[in-house]
Amino acid sequence: MALLIECPQCKMRNSMKAASCKCGMYFKKLAHKNYWIEFYLDGVRKRERIGPSKAAAEQRLRVVLKMRTEGRFININKNMRVTFDEISSWYLELPQIKAKKSYVRDIYSIRELEKFFSGKVIKDITINQIEAYRQKRLNEMSYRKQKVCPATINREVACFRHMLNLAAQEGTIEDLPFKGLKALKENNIRDRVLSDEEFRCLIANCPPHTAAIVKMAYYTAMRQGEILNLKWGRIDLKNALIRLKPEDTKSNEARTIPLYAEIVRTLQAMPRSITGRVFTENGRPLTDIKKSFKAACKRSGIENFTFHDLRHTAINNWRLQGHDFFRIMAVSGHRTMEVFKRYNTVSEEELKMLVSGSIDTYMDTNEKIG
Repeated sequence: MALLIECPQCKMRNSMKAASCKCGMYFKKLAHKNYWIEFYLDGVRKRERIGPSKAAAEQRLRVVLKMRTEGRFININKNMRVTFDEISSWYLELPQIKAKKSYVRDIYSIRELEKFFSGKVIKDITINQIEAYRQKRLNEMSYRKQKVCPATINREVACFRHMLNLAAQEGTIEDLPFKGLKALKENNIRDRVLSDEEFRCLIANCPPHTAAIVKMAYYTAMRQGEILNLKWGRIDLKNALIRLKPEDTKSNEARTIPLYAEIVRTLQAMPRSITGRVFTENGRPLTDIKKSFKAACKRSGIENFTFHDLRHTAINNWRLQGHDFFRIMAVSGHRTMEVFKRYNTVSEEELKMLVSGSIDTYMDTNEKIG
């Protein structure tokens, strides 16, 4: 039976006698530490996370030992003592969460969740409250002055679910309020592709640094983040290839991308930066082209078009050129046919081609019979 101190950095539980954790964190003189109690019940070790009060931990340990001695041990639901704010703060400080490529997205998701769940004890958060949160978000406006889409809400709830799952694995909480909750139906499939004429007009209206990035997306189907973070070391101009490593891609899988001659010429004419990044402006790596891209679309008269639609366009163009799906998927990085299908738009003109020759043949045959 003992009190334990939780390491603020790695969350490992340490003896009260320890001044520092095995990870190197010195916590002896820290004012804010979380305490656990450890005891045995029927030969099984039990641990409970109490919180930042040492006095509360000591009191809880005394109560547990007294009830165990009297044979009336009561297991208090851990969800009664932990709030949403405590769990969310703990979650965002986890090393594996900070290492996620979507860490910033998690921060934004938790900010929205806090507006509804802040101050609530985990035990009081039910599936009905989560449903109420979803309905509230469906009626709110995004920063784009549009209704928040179901896909955004699904990402926020998924972040909440992941946060509580990790807390349950850690032993901080017990029951989870997500049983039976189904994701909102998403209808975010886009079918907007850029015509050759629109592409030429867009390039003509882009600043030089934006034009090079737009060309890269149009000819390679690379994602915006992959392009902006691209380094010269990944480019093989001699063999006209880009070799992305797992850490460069959204799917964490290596990918090889062939380059059109147009892209090779563009890259050869670009200056090299000491940062190693390919796309820079005044020697500094570019991190965002949202404003310049939006302005170029407006000057070109191109409506209802996003940067990600360039990836859609590239994949669709390869399909129209007759390339097999497996090669296209290998370049685009799609692992399932279900997702890949979302990036292919079959136009009415293509559908008409199915019968364009058949009608003439049918009419000729009937004339001969008549």
